[in-house]
Amino acid sequence: MKRLAFPLLLLTFAVTALAQRKAQTTQPPKTIDQKYFSEMKYRSVGPSRGGRATAVAGIPQNPFTFYMGSQGGGVWKTDDAGWNWENITDGQFQVGSIGAITVAPSDPNVIYVGTGSACLRGNVSPGIGVYKTMDEGKTWDFIGLPNAGQIGKIIIHPSNPDVAMVAALGNAFGPNPDRGVYKTTDGGKNWEKTLFVSDSTGAIDIEMNPANPRIMYAAMWRADRKPWAMTDGGMEGGIWKSKDMGETWEKLEGGLPTGLLGRIGLAISPAQPDRVWALIQTADESKGGVYRTDDAGNSWKKINRDHELRQRGWYYTHITADPKDPNTVYVNNVGFYKSIDGGKTFDTRIRVPHGDNHGLWINPDNTDIMIHCNDGGATVSINGGKSWSHQQNQPTSEFYRVTVDNQFPYRLYAGQQDNTTISVPSYSSGSLTDTEEWFGVGGGESADVAVDPTNPDIIYATSYSGEITFYNKKTGEMRQVTAYPHYTEGTEQRKLKYRWQWNFPVLISKFNTNVIYDGSNYVHKSTNKGQSWDVISPDLTTKFAETLGIPGGPIQHDGTGVEVYSSIFALEESPFNEGELWAGSDDGLVHITRDGGKSWKNITPPGMPAMGTVNKIELSSHQAGRAFVAVYKYRRKDFSPYIFMTNDFGATWSTLTNGKNGIPANHFVRAVAEDPDRKGLLYAGTEFGMYMSFDEGKNWQPFQLNLPVTPITDMEVHEKDLVISTQGRAFWILDDLTPLHQLNDALMAKDAFLYKPRDTYRTNVGGWNGRSADINFFVSNTDDKVTLEIMDAKGVTPVVYSSKPDKAKGEKELEIKEGMNSLSWNLMYPGPKMADNFMAMVFSANRTPGPKAVPGTYSVKLKAGDYSQTETFELKADPRWPHITTADYQAQFDLASEMTDYITKSQDLIRNMRAIREQAKAIAERSEKAGYSSEIKDKAAALNKKLTEAEDAIFQNQIETSQDEINFERKFTNHIARLYGVVIDDHNKPTAGMLERYDDLKKQFIELRKPYDEVLTTDFPAFNKLLEKENVPRIITEK
Repeated sequence: MKRLAFPLLLLTFAVTALAQRKAQTTQPPKTIDQKYFSEMKYRSVGPSRGGRATAVAGIPQNPFTFYMGSQGGGVWKTDDAGWNWENITDGQFQVGSIGAITVAPSDPNVIYVGTGSACLRGNVSPGIGVYKTMDEGKTWDFIGLPNAGQIGKIIIHPSNPDVAMVAALGNAFGPNPDRGVYKTTDGGKNWEKTLFVSDSTGAIDIEMNPANPRIMYAAMWRADRKPWAMTDGGMEGGIWKSKDMGETWEKLEGGLPTGLLGRIGLAISPAQPDRVWALIQTADESKGGVYRTDDAGNSWKKINRDHELRQRGWYYTHITADPKDPNTVYVNNVGFYKSIDGGKTFDTRIRVPHGDNHGLWINPDNTDIMIHCNDGGATVSINGGKSWSHQQNQPTSEFYRVTVDNQFPYRLYAGQQDNTTISVPSYSSGSLTDTEEWFGVGGGESADVAVDPTNPDIIYATSYSGEITFYNKKTGEMRQVTAYPHYTEGTEQRKLKYRWQWNFPVLISKFNTNVIYDGSNYVHKSTNKGQSWDVISPDLTTKFAETLGIPGGPIQHDGTGVEVYSSIFALEESPFNEGELWAGSDDGLVHITRDGGKSWKNITPPGMPAMGTVNKIELSSHQAGRAFVAVYKYRRKDFSPYIFMTNDFGATWSTLTNGKNGIPANHFVRAVAEDPDRKGLLYAGTEFGMYMSFDEGKNWQPFQLNLPVTPITDMEVHEKDLVISTQGRAFWILDDLTPLHQLNDALMAKDAFLYKPRDTYRTNVGGWNGRSADINFFVSNTDDKVTLEIMDAKGVTPVVYSSKPDKAKGEKELEIKEGMNSLSWNLMYPGPKMADNFMAMVFSANRTPGPKAVPGTYSVKLKAGDYSQTETFELKADPRWPHITTADYQAQFDLASEMTDYITKSQDLIRNMRAIREQAKAIAERSEKAGYSSEIKDKAAALNKKLTEAEDAIFQNQIETSQDEINFERKFTNHIARLYGVVIDDHNKPTAGMLERYDDLKKQFIELRKPYDEVLTTDFPAFNKLLEKENVPRIITEK
């Protein structure tokens, strides 16, 4: 058997990287150094509503620590039994899809992870091999098997973490010789393939006898996918056994079914290791079911044929043994089932937070503790499944598309796999929880969503079988407006009148919002919001006969709509010309009409791969007839990237990807977008990350930044933001693309420069203090003093930031590094200077907010050494509040500013009283020691008493924590601080009540400060005269 050694890198990508280096030596690409945009950041906007997970594990010694592997989202860890999750592979894994997680029984620091989920849905993402950590997930190494494809399971020797076995199903989309069972004895440095059946049959499950690790069982399965079908079984499948720790294998028979076999799940009873269960899919329905051996595989008996345990067997077929009870066994399928009679019956159905169930790990030390995963994420139980942790804390949603609306702030829409449609805000309100800000919009899990560009309350959403819903969010009305309600599950595709794909497109016309379009194999049009529809195109697909049967087989068919093929997959309307539509099919065709559908022209790019899926058509906003098309063919085992461009309505095309110009040869592309503010600036979303091009696709460069490696399914450039959907990490937004719009050779030739800031908003979105002004700048010499000065239209400077700040002038610290730097100004002027120990519920001495800036023009001045540059930006009023005028904002600012000064002066009085008391006390103590008259001590005590009483009338010194205000009487400082908080929290002119309360407080303060004034005019001079009389130095007081 061949022994394979893998260096610690992704071999699949190494060839591509070498090809890139060779290309660069002959023709240097026109790319821009990342240092010019390194501070740009992607921001996760959720939802934190779990997506599909098919792998889980735990640590027996740490009963609240668990791991989850998601489809497209990497590996996550919880230390508190599922209440909080943290991703532990971001920045280290080069793939998002996870198939298996196993913790070494003898050392919980050692964890092996197999990539590529083996639950082969139509949108399954490929794996790239195995990773390993030796420090409980802090750092990871790639340890090989780059072509193993989807990994079903990993097992580790009970006492030696260097010995592990991998069940590799192989490439999900066609034959490959890397299928089978692999073994390592040196922790993954070398691998040996010890069981191989054929290039079409791989290993889906593997079990090891914990009492005798020489004994192993492996399940082999013939499986692969095409866009229109799933092959879920073959004659070569079955169960194999090894008696020498996986070195050699023999196929088991002895009562097991033969012939056409599908997926098989295995489970050894740790409590009785000769007992093994096998959940087997068969073409002959009467032979499928739960089989059991009680003699280590010598003989088997079918003990249960319940079809409920085997429905959609290719997607489920998971069986798990209880670690302590040899009669308890669990099965995951649509439901989650439990047997307590050795598998004869599964009468107990355990309720978990989500359906479509896959993985289960049970703590061997306490079997009430378990982690379970399903199409909604992972969930933990500590009471044997009676209750479970929630799954609304995992931002691992799988989205097919993203749609944005035109409201402020804009919202994002999509259909979430095995969930509902959802809309989330681009910015949080700051006053609601995540779930309170989400809402569904009709349609279903596979939805494309269209939002009326003039009225965001009007929303259309799709679902499989061609379903379209109309939803009016304002009124709550929802109705079906499907063009032809034929529910097509399980139907032979050639018999369908219309072939609507699972993820078919819908759009609203930009020119007439009563007009709706959708795509089956035809383009459909409604002119009355879906009440009636017309077909406005011929069949725009290839209609390959072999693709039009019943999807699936030979074990089970799977006609959900995922496998509907030869259909329109992308449909767009020109931003320039009414009646101009572009349609792309999932079998490799592109068509255009420029007369509203009366005539169509095939404009398929010459380089289009046969049967490629047109996943995205991007119509440029810069020029009519300019378009970009993103195509993938990975479901036909072609991982090449394909992006095409035309400038003449498809008459001619350019191919923008060749595997050597920046996007690696195996990073297939799902989405492309052109920046509407810079012609030729392109963004490409691939299976393994983000790329961009500054030169119209001639050269590409990574644009991953802080974005996790996850499949990018769609993207939109909206309001100078890059909005993306992912298959496993929900929605992300890269805020503010304007630095990319400004980069050019002249600018980059400078040692320092300031990017022109993007306009921002005075709003309550994103929290009570509104948005910030984001300021980006570049410096190459960090030894220079660098300052940023912000100035309003009146020449007032709210704040100065400096790398070498003058604290006496109130300058704030500016951290700088070589390259791009970023700073956010919170849109506030300086707040009041409170006494050192001030504490209240609204703010404290160390956290004092200032007046909010008034909408208008602001400037930013950068100084770096001898270089100086000034740019301006607009602070805009929240467009939702047109009734609030600039004068209203100014009135609020004026009152807040006046109160800031007034409060500061009141606190200066407190500071002065404390200074006088301290000096008087010190002089009295020194005088007493020096033998001066005791009258000095008595007068100092009297002075101290008066000043303390004066301070206590103004300032509550008993307050030490924020909610002490509830316990102790509020004094003047607390009252005016609370009023100040009310004033600055607003976004409108002050109310009469605010002004009245402020006037009353000022009147109170006039009375409250009289004892202090009396001390200054009477007691203080008298005390100084006494000191003069006794020849003691006088007290020096601040004015």
